[in-house]
Amino acid sequence: MTTFTRAAMGALAALALAAASPAFAAPLKAADYAKLLADPTRPEADRKDDAARKPAEVLAFAQLSPGQSVMEIEVGRGWMTELISRAVGPKGKVVTQNPPEFAYSGPAMVARREKGGLANVTDTTTHFDALQPADRSVDRVLWMLGPHEVYFTPKGSTGLGDPAKTYAEIYRVLKPGGVFVAMDHAANAGDPTTTGGTIHRVDPAAVLAAAKAAGFRLEAKSDVLANPADDRTKMVFDPTIRRHTDQFLFRFVKPK
Repeated sequence: MTTFTRAAMGALAALALAAASPAFAAPLKAADYAKLLADPTRPEADRKDDAARKPAEVLAFAQLSPGQSVMEIEVGRGWMTELISRAVGPKGKVVTQNPPEFAYSGPAMVARREKGGLANVTDTTTHFDALQPADRSVDRVLWMLGPHEVYFTPKGSTGLGDPAKTYAEIYRVLKPGGVFVAMDHAANAGDPTTTGGTIHRVDPAAVLAAAKAAGFRLEAKSDVLANPADDRTKMVFDPTIRRHTDQFLFRFVKPK
């Protein structure tokens, strides 16, 4: 095979790879979210939490781009979902997940739709270890303030999902090269995972270990929501610390 032929074949392979890879706009930066946050159609109640939750910085860390497919695990009342939906735009799609035990979420999401939001969002109801999207179907998985819940057993429930299987499911639904972002209330180093069911916190090392065991590679950390004044011992709903807990933020990548 001549040098020219090898070069031509290499160029064709590169073109084929480029054609097979999805083309997204550049990831949104924190400054890009200013317009989304100020949009007058955004629920007024959501705005009240912006200062404490820093959504622009958090979502910029997640590297969202218009047109992406995103799965948000345990969306609760949809506060972050509303922003994710707007960030990926009409050509993007969002799949939400909530355990059936979190019945309060359904009415909250219905209310958001009645106000004209979430047109690109599909809701699913499953446990954490049985996610619904097909294999390798999403570009991003976001789990905000929720990884501790896999160690929580609500009254009348047998549990919300096996921890190891949960992280394996997150790995499964992501496309190769996809990103998994985990954020939660930090427990102290060495605390047992049972803190997830008592004070609703988890040792960051437990999340790192679980993600690594599932096959993820840690790409970045952020201390944008860190609070050294939090001693990490109080229940997250304690009025002296609520909305100001020490929180960790990790970005993992599924290897290609």
